[in-house]
Amino acid sequence: MSLPIRNDSARHRDAGQTLVGDLALRRARLHELCGPARVMLAALVMAKSRGPVVWIRPGWWPERLNAAGLQPLANPARLLLVRADRDEAALWAAEEALRSGAVPLVIAETAAPPGLTPIRRLHLAAEAGAETARRDGGTAPLGLLLLPGQGGAPGVESRWHLTPAPSRSLLWSGGEIWTLTRLRARLAPPARWHLTHEPQGTERLESIAAPD
Repeated sequence: MSLPIRNDSARHRDAGQTLVGDLALRRARLHELCGPARVMLAALVMAKSRGPVVWIRPGWWPERLNAAGLQPLANPARLLLVRADRDEAALWAAEEALRSGAVPLVIAETAAPPGLTPIRRLHLAAEAGAETARRDGGTAPLGLLLLPGQGGAPGVESRWHLTPAPSRSLLWSGGEIWTLTRLRARLAPPARWHLTHEPQGTERLESIAAPD
């Protein structure tokens, strides 16, 4: 007979990963982050997660992750950076990392939306990794796919868009304001929020008109 505390712990390890506020991402699935501030959104998820993070980026892009810029949000020492020479290699690396069940958060950036078959493979890899993590007492993995523009990968669990928002006041507050949009989700309708991130690390969500 299983002890109740063990069942509760298992549910906790497989619970959704906080995105911002009371918004959460379902684990053992692949979610898409898009828009000009998608890296910031991924960093916010990393800040709320625990353990190592595999972050896969196109090796031909001139931009590099700025550890100094990441430091106020999350410890960059947690990062395992991977440079892929093409999108297919990035997806393969993400698939292997998810399937291992050893890393709670896997982030992959690609230049273009993958097709449905690679997305299905990533979902299956995340589900397999969740079984491995559950057996070993770990946390079910979460996959994030970062895409430019409006994204558009088919079959993702949810799609989130983040863009900087103009200040609603003429006074400088020191906080950063973003527009967060849930473009699609399997279990929730489209929605939009103002996300305010204060210098001390606190966040505030304010619901605004949903996208058409």
